[in-house]
Amino acid sequence: MASRRRIRKKKQVISKKVEFRYRGYTLEELQQMPLREFAKLLPARQRRSLLRGLTPQQKKLAMKIKRARRLLNKGKEPRIIRTHCRDFIITPDMVGLTFGVYNGKEFVEVKVTPEMIGHYLGEFSLTRKPVQHGAPGMGATRSSMFVPIK
Repeated sequence: MASRRRIRKKKQVISKKVEFRYRGYTLEELQQMPLREFAKLLPARQRRSLLRGLTPQQKKLAMKIKRARRLLNKGKEPRIIRTHCRDFIITPDMVGLTFGVYNGKEFVEVKVTPEMIGHYLGEFSLTRKPVQHGAPGMGATRSSMFVPIK
């Protein structure tokens, strides 16, 4: 009997949808907030970067984001925003947009979700490929030199 109650409670807990919050603010509240006020919620490195101002490359990307946000509000699906600007901090107005972030070889598609707020775009486009070792073959080690070839 007790185990049934526990199972029922677990189902109730799982079915509740948790609303996203960043430092106590909902996504809607963050989107209404001015950039300077939002910057105060960020960790030190990101806050300092935003308060110093945007570089010309970042300003160009910010204009593309505003244009895409307007399209999204009208109900149209904006195109992927391609950028080399990996040091751009993800802000609440970027949520829902898709970026093509350059990793040195190709543009990696990054769909921005609320959990990404406060991170850099470059964090989601890895520049190095993980090493995948193959099976050792001839010449892999000194001892393999003396293995007879069949």
